Amino acid sequence: MFKIKNVLAGMAVAVLAGAVTAQPSFAQEKKTLAFVVNVPADFWQIARRGTEKAQNELPNYNIEFYIPGEMSAAAQKRILEDLLAKGVAGVSISPVNPDNSTEILNQVASKAVLFTQDADAPQSNRALYIGTDNVAAGRQAGEQMMKALPDGGKAMVFVGTLDAANARERLQGIKEAIAGSKIEIIDVRTDGGDQAKAKANVEDTLTKYPDIDLLVGLWAYNTPQIYNAVKAAGKEGTLKIVGFDEDQQTLKGISEGVIDATVVQQPYEFGYQSMIYLAKYIEGDRSFIPENKQRIIPTQVIDKSNVKDFAAKIRDLLKR
Repeated sequence: MFKIKNVLAGMAVAVLAGAVTAQPSFAQEKKTLAFVVNVPADFWQIARRGTEKAQNELPNYNIEFYIPGEMSAAAQKRILEDLLAKGVAGVSISPVNPDNSTEILNQVASKAVLFTQDADAPQSNRALYIGTDNVAAGRQAGEQMMKALPDGGKAMVFVGTLDAANARERLQGIKEAIAGSKIEIIDVRTDGGDQAKAKANVEDTLTKYPDIDLLVGLWAYNTPQIYNAVKAAGKEGTLKIVGFDEDQQTLKGISEGVIDATVVQQPYEFGYQSMIYLAKYIEGDRSFIPENKQRIIPTQVIDKSNVKDFAAKIRDLLKR
């Protein structure tokens, strides 16, 4: 959810997939579609590739890709306000804190077509959610946790924030899956989207709980930071790791046997489908919207048995 470098973390970035400068007057009449993410991560670079494919198929639209300078509802609000000021026609967003963003999301929905992706905001007036069933994905992760610890043990969970719906839902699914097992979740450590803090949280856990058995990363960058901290501590092979998403370090860790498994989404489809369906909606087509206003994109478990082929596929996307 092709590689976003850490340098992006300190700035708000708008990548215009269509040409937007020095254009003939007719180009100015193109409608703008915006894809707004929550935090810099390779996951979102995969989604960007999807928006680029959509741009090739939507010559009458300009597609823009936004990464907030910090992981906060306030940073996303500033982006949305700017988009409203410029008259955006459609927005697809992964809201950091949907409960505290309803007002601005509804402002967008009143003036443009609003979709959510990756994390939903069902209390808002969004027209459609495109993304993962995060409770189901959490259950998949929980199943991998039980596979890693068949006799039970102590686990720590790491994530950016529990304000995001996808984080809460994944944790819910995990708890549902491990209910009745001997796996105990000691705590959930949050980092506010700060990757240095994400690693520090793992380092603190390894120090405070030397008998910890399993580390679980709920967001794309959490698992690589778990991997880095475990390798730095020389504890690879002594504890289990289960994560989410397809960061290159996560896939490397699985290949090495340091990480047991990761539950991957399809961010490419988040980007592609968001833009294609925004355009359809703007043009009056509503036939693709299910009754529950959710288009669920399936997840997949990647472990040592299938990581080689999957990693090759991701590398191909990164090269584009």
